[in-house]
Amino acid sequence: MGTDGSLVFLFDVDNTLFDNDALQRQLTEYLTHTFGTAVQARYWALFEELRDRLGYADYLGALERLRLERPDDPLLLQAVFFFSDYPFREQLYPGALEALEHCARLGRTVILSDGDAVFQPLKVRGAGLWAAVQGHVLIYVHKERMLDEVQRRYPGAHYVLVDDKVRILAAVKQAWGAKVTTVFPRQGHYALDAAEVARHPPPDVNLGGIGELASCSLGQLSGAPAAQKVP
Repeated sequence: MGTDGSLVFLFDVDNTLFDNDALQRQLTEYLTHTFGTAVQARYWALFEELRDRLGYADYLGALERLRLERPDDPLLLQAVFFFSDYPFREQLYPGALEALEHCARLGRTVILSDGDAVFQPLKVRGAGLWAAVQGHVLIYVHKERMLDEVQRRYPGAHYVLVDDKVRILAAVKQAWGAKVTTVFPRQGHYALDAAEVARHPPPDVNLGGIGELASCSLGQLSGAPAAQKVP
């Protein structure tokens, strides 16, 4: 398989290429320091309410709802600067760009992420990921429900899905079967949730971190046996 689109790599972003847990910790610290513990706690409560209703993380939407609840607090407007000024590239996992470069030599690399239509694209671009995949970026509300659209846009003989959520890996494996190799980098709170991981079939390839992908061979990624651990 060469670089003619016969092998397509689909990369998740949050906690796969980008340390989103670190962003959330820093946001919590910022909100607590700037506005106090009660405001910080209310922000995350609104965030979870929105995620349950919308199906994706809406950081700016939660901030807007918090502002509507506190119209007498003009300082809340400054919270948007946390997002607009955030150094996204600094939170890429070690080896993330090298993994993308390695896979680009084997096939086509595509970002396949869940998220909103404003902050998630800004994150992808700010982290350097948009440029790294030459603008091949797909962001959906529920990406596992958009597989026909993914195949239409990026037809391939075989796919490699790299994601920190075993739930997503299992859903895509069920839909595509042997046509996809599922790669599981064990990083981030979802991947380290032993009970959640145990609820789903094992991925095809397990990695200690995304940087290990750069040492995977074409053979491992184009049809690896179940639950292979890359040294």
